[in-house]
Amino acid sequence: MDGVGSFGAGRTGSTIDPISFAKQPQTILRVLSWIFSLVVFASIVNEGYVNMGSERLHCIFNKNADACNYGVFMGLVGLLACSFFFLLDYKFASISSVKDRKKAIMVEIGFSGFWAFLYFVSFCFLANQWSQTTADELPLNQGADAARAAIAFSFFSIITWAGLTVRAVQKYLLGTDMTLFTTEHMDGGAPTQPYPSNSPVGETTETSETYQSPPFTENNAAPTYQVPIY
Repeated sequence: MDGVGSFGAGRTGSTIDPISFAKQPQTILRVLSWIFSLVVFASIVNEGYVNMGSERLHCIFNKNADACNYGVFMGLVGLLACSFFFLLDYKFASISSVKDRKKAIMVEIGFSGFWAFLYFVSFCFLANQWSQTTADELPLNQGADAARAAIAFSFFSIITWAGLTVRAVQKYLLGTDMTLFTTEHMDGGAPTQPYPSNSPVGETTETSETYQSPPFTENNAAPTYQVPIY
């Protein structure tokens, strides 16, 4: 990870290379998390409910609607969160305030760690309910592939979100190279321009100081008075 600048990013206004950005480990983990969340969400929404001889739909996870609702929630919010943090990663170098960068990193650490834990709960919950589902509850093995996919990609999401947490912690520990930022950047304001000089146009001010001899030296001493001899 590039440690130049503030929290792993360069100075404000630095250009962003899309190819280099796409090759970053954090970007790859973010895209994988987005795909895994999409699989969990789509698997339950499309095939997570079955109709067993009635118009009422039942969840394939032991007829527990809470299991399906929890999986849909994790997948949908995971999609939105990945999209938001992906945009934040791309725009991170354009944030001029060091304080705002620090806040963004702390939010990412907290959310990524929390979401990795929730996916661990999702994996355990769905796996437990699926183990209790009998063949009589799923005629012709309906929705079995979707259930296994939701469980498997919930487990994969634990790894990717944990990896994103580690990357965010590494960026936070890098800190800030204070030589690249002024006081205005630290306070969150834009750097101010110095006041123009009041000297007339065309006149230049000498920067070097000429040496001046101190007053009352021997060179400037008054002549001594001599008594005339008669």
